Amino acid sequence: MNTMISYRDAMREALREALQRDARVFLMGEDVGMYGGSYAVSKGLLEEFGAQRIRDTPLSELGFVGAGIGAALGGLRPIVEIMTVNFSLLALDQLVNTAAALRHMSGGQFHVPLVVRMATGAGRQLAAQHSHSLEGWYAHVPGLRVLAPATIEDARHMLWLALQEDDPVILFEHAQLYNVVAPLAPDAAATVDIERCRIRRAGRDLTLVTFGGMLPPTLAAAEQLAQQGIEAEVIDLRVLRPLDDATIGESIRRTHRALIIDEEWRSGSLAAEISARIMEQAFYELDAPVQRLCSAEVPIPYAKHLEAAALPQPATIIEAARRLLGKQEAVTG
Repeated sequence: MNTMISYRDAMREALREALQRDARVFLMGEDVGMYGGSYAVSKGLLEEFGAQRIRDTPLSELGFVGAGIGAALGGLRPIVEIMTVNFSLLALDQLVNTAAALRHMSGGQFHVPLVVRMATGAGRQLAAQHSHSLEGWYAHVPGLRVLAPATIEDARHMLWLALQEDDPVILFEHAQLYNVVAPLAPDAAATVDIERCRIRRAGRDLTLVTFGGMLPPTLAAAEQLAQQGIEAEVIDLRVLRPLDDATIGESIRRTHRALIIDEEWRSGSLAAEISARIMEQAFYELDAPVQRLCSAEVPIPYAKHLEAAALPQPATIIEAARRLLGKQEAVTG
């Protein structure tokens, strides 16, 4: 029987399972303990598991990410929560120069089995300094595995798989997803992996490639396109490094058109990388150039209507899809 659960609660259950199953696992970060987490994901875990395993840290991302790396090198399996991706910039040295590189630089003698969780994305009127989507920055770095769970089942089951890795994993949780409620099947773990993307909707006319917080508006757009006689296939990347080129290529061979929806800024985005790979690997399958729909190249505005205008929306996804298919007239739903 399916259970209705929120994305937030699914993440909490994932944390609880990890702490129960493996004594080496602990959670550390700003406000994860007494406050219950900035997004209430770790609420109640301090009381359940105690201060040794749910550790509040000082406001120093550089410091506590470094402590997490040290704990991983010492044989533990730390989960480090960075409050938002914006604050992760303060820990880039630890993540890129140390965690990602140490296996290579030690000739395989040392591993860093570290999972770093962080909220990402815009849409909450938090303005330019707290609305970043920087997943592509981390997906650029060899030595990191980068995950973006966008569904309840991935939120519930990706964490344990990430903890089995001997090298660092970055797990992005889009803040707009925490309140999403959906059914979770008892056998949902069987549908989750950290190697391949997932087709969330089958289609024949074009492929919509997306991830994270852009999955719900993309699926909404696909439903509206279906009412107009256009069947769009929706791919949820969910694994941003390494990218699953094979599944994307198979979809292109069915639909012959691709539109990439990415909340990042267009220049240097993950959408640009995916577009290049499609052109390199499936050029002769395309009936039209690959198209991208990204956020406006501006610092994300605070005003609600301007923030909405800066981000891809179902209506703009529909417009871009119709344009890709040569249907120029605007249709809204």
